[in-house]
Amino acid sequence: MALHESMSRLGGWEGYEVEQEWEEVRGQQRWCVIRLSPIRGWPRCCTGCGGSTALIHDLQPRRVRDLPLFEYCVELIVPRVRVACTQCGPKLERLAWLAPYARLTNRLAGSVARLCQVASILHVARFFGLDWKTVKQVDRVHLERTLGPVDLDGVRVIALDEFAIQKGHRYATVIVEPTRKRVLWVGRGRGREDVRPFFELLGPARCQALQAAVMDMNAGYELEVRAHCPAAAIVFDLFHVVAKYGREVIDRVRVDRANELRADRPQRRIVKGARWLLLKNRDSLAPGQDVQLDELLAANHSLFVVYVLRDALKQLWQQRHPAQAALAWRSWYRQALRSRIDPLIRFARRLRPYAPGILAHSLYPLGTNLIEGINNKIKVIKRVAYGFRDDQYFFLKIRAAFPGVGR
Repeated sequence: MALHESMSRLGGWEGYEVEQEWEEVRGQQRWCVIRLSPIRGWPRCCTGCGGSTALIHDLQPRRVRDLPLFEYCVELIVPRVRVACTQCGPKLERLAWLAPYARLTNRLAGSVARLCQVASILHVARFFGLDWKTVKQVDRVHLERTLGPVDLDGVRVIALDEFAIQKGHRYATVIVEPTRKRVLWVGRGRGREDVRPFFELLGPARCQALQAAVMDMNAGYELEVRAHCPAAAIVFDLFHVVAKYGREVIDRVRVDRANELRADRPQRRIVKGARWLLLKNRDSLAPGQDVQLDELLAANHSLFVVYVLRDALKQLWQQRHPAQAALAWRSWYRQALRSRIDPLIRFARRLRPYAPGILAHSLYPLGTNLIEGINNKIKVIKRVAYGFRDDQYFFLKIRAAFPGVGR
């Protein structure tokens, strides 16, 4: 079977037929060039009014890329038709297989977009022999068309977190609906004014219907949620509070204790090197580390107290009844103040204004663990692409990676 006969069978160029085909060699690539001609009398659709006519005003040849066939790259020479529409005048013909002014057929554009889901723009461009800017534009148009505007109806709970978008402490905020595991919004920055566009997009009625917002102890997030959604409960996440406790209390007490042991160099070395041992959970300890930890805590009263109170602090997130949660908080707070350990006392006093957000977890047992997982996937997306120059395109890729599950 001749090459042009194979292409005719696989073509699908509605309204056109193969007039001529030939092979070319360009560099290391073999090309199949196909000249198409419009079928006479074929009813053609006007892009203006959608009406049908067989009258042709003029033809303008255009070179268009199509899907590769076997070892050949395929290029079409298409005489692009302007119809003589009785209502609109001369108008470009609407084709099902080629978008207006496009240099790629729809099926090639679709293949490019599908491959962009698993590979970088650069690799896709090399695979198809296209410019990377063309590949990016194709993928962006595909994402905008398939994703569309985000549906914010019925959103009752949101989770907010930040992620690094560039070096130099430049961040973006991602807002997720935890119940459906979908990304609602992404924007550059992590301040109040940076997340405000999301709440403006949400609108007053849906803001009033919001029940809870899960976050770390970011003051900007909290203030903006309270300003727009006064009825929503603020829920602070366990991970961020305990991580802050580790930095400000356990690390500080460990360093202070090491400084007290300057005269006892072997013991000082043990205490200084115990940072990760103290920050680990017991069930994460390697074999033998539990004995090492017990010996360390038995020999250092201050470290023992802050270690035990860290575990007691975690228990606040295990409560499922508001009254029991409040009782557990008051007990923990009294023990912290009576400890006579300055870093612990300072931490407890700074934590006290955030207590309602901790206790709200008993009513809304949610955390940012889902959003932390999303942040890890965002890092992978960024790494595969070797970074993004275009924020909006990057944010579309994030939304596409987390479309959500059914209600």
